[in-house]
Amino acid sequence: MKLIRTKDIAFAPLLSRILERGRGGSADVVEDTVKDIIRDVRKNKDRALIKYTRRFDRVDISGRIEVKKADLRGAAGDIPKNDLLLMKLAAKRIEAFHRRQCQSSWFVREKNGITLGQKITPLEKVGIYVPGGKASYPTSVLMNAIPARIAGVDEIVMATPPSKQDINPYVLAAAYLGGVTRVYRIGGAQAIAALAFGTETIPKADKIVGPGNIFVTLAKKEIFGYAGIDMLAGPSEVLIIADEHANSSFVASDLLSQAEHSPGISILVTCSESLATKVNKDLIKQLRGIKRCADTKKYLDKYGVIIVTKGIDECIEITNTLAPEHLQIMTQKPRTVLSKIKHAGAIFLGAYTPVAVGDYIAGPSHVLPTSGTARFSSGLSVNDFLKRSSVITFSKSALKNVYKDLVEISRVEGLDAHTKSVQIRLDGI
Repeated sequence: MKLIRTKDIAFAPLLSRILERGRGGSADVVEDTVKDIIRDVRKNKDRALIKYTRRFDRVDISGRIEVKKADLRGAAGDIPKNDLLLMKLAAKRIEAFHRRQCQSSWFVREKNGITLGQKITPLEKVGIYVPGGKASYPTSVLMNAIPARIAGVDEIVMATPPSKQDINPYVLAAAYLGGVTRVYRIGGAQAIAALAFGTETIPKADKIVGPGNIFVTLAKKEIFGYAGIDMLAGPSEVLIIADEHANSSFVASDLLSQAEHSPGISILVTCSESLATKVNKDLIKQLRGIKRCADTKKYLDKYGVIIVTKGIDECIEITNTLAPEHLQIMTQKPRTVLSKIKHAGAIFLGAYTPVAVGDYIAGPSHVLPTSGTARFSSGLSVNDFLKRSSVITFSKSALKNVYKDLVEISRVEGLDAHTKSVQIRLDGI
């Protein structure tokens, strides 16, 4: 990993370079391709999906775009019993956490004839995208589907790219456990287009959630407005704040676990020169024991950085500027540091809280804002699948009481029809 000392380099340009890494550079090279795919799917629907799946995934899905409901129900029997129990444990913890986020409609009756309130309504149809590629992501299914189910979404459909061996059985089992109602063998930008606009087989979704590669991300950006989206996800990232009391081998293992995402961004910010040196040595040792050693090293070299600061306050300043997806605080007094943190997707406190517990089993959804967007957004929750409608009731006397104020405001804005819509209800007062 690259080693940088803030005393040797200008602070602002350093942070600017790190932020640009997270954003992944220009996407112009694939943007036109994504737009062409979306246009084709809107026009040719299932025919386009079959064509692109044959081209990109080398799988023929003619007549079998949708997974049979019997196969979805039976998926749990296709994986080892112990693995199924682990998935059920994760699902139980995810459900328990997200049930605490539930909202209820409310109404307040004021003494002057006014009633105000808020009506909470779940979305009707949600589409979940689950990546394919080198790894399977059953936990991603659970983290997206369970909050939607708890919110009360009527129909949860899922799209995921098939392989020659079809859809990973763990992903299908997670879909069944999570409450997914229908599953489709579609990946890439074509899946996002199908969920946004609908085809003969796939229903149009009100919102599309779940991470994917750059084609998926740009497709979500392109269809926004026709359907809602959760976020535009960049590479997974971790920032670790550590002081001289941190265990260097723990820190190194967490940096490696993020780089293992291929790509993953790993950043250590520390006020200890000796810890930085030890972590670099531990990284070299631990790399040898990782199955994806070559890819992990590649992205550790490309996106990994150790920043040695002048003190813990500078560590905090860097963190608040970068607004990381995952923030680990491995200091002697982590809660003191926590009190000064303004921006982070998920925060992990102490030496025995690696990001892995959040990825798999802690409970909160691991779908989190990346690339600095934690400055203005939050991780996926039940609230992402709910709409809030204001409910307003005025009696005739209440309307009469605010009449003069309404007239003056509409005069200021030059909208006299607003005034007349009040006057007609008050017998021309």
